[in-house]
Amino acid sequence: MAKLKLDLHEIYNRNEIIEEQLNLVIEEAIENRIKVVEIIPGKGSGQLKKRVLRFLNQKHIRDLYHRVEKDDKNFGRIFVHFRHK
Repeated sequence: MAKLKLDLHEIYNRNEIIEEQLNLVIEEAIENRIKVVEIIPGKGSGQLKKRVLRFLNQKHIRDLYHRVEKDDKNFGRIFVHFRHK
């Protein structure tokens, strides 16, 4: 299964770049018909993970993917699943 991965560790404190990278990885998944995007906000205080989830919950973004899965084995990882027609 094809999968994209976005690791946010390096840019955790650069808000404008975080949103830009999230948009880019979602666009790439749609363009290339990728089924899963793995986003790694890291464990830390959980603030970056909350920010990523807020981003993904925006209506115009939510309409682009099928579902979000929070990894129950690794708190610092989120999977975004796509269904392509």
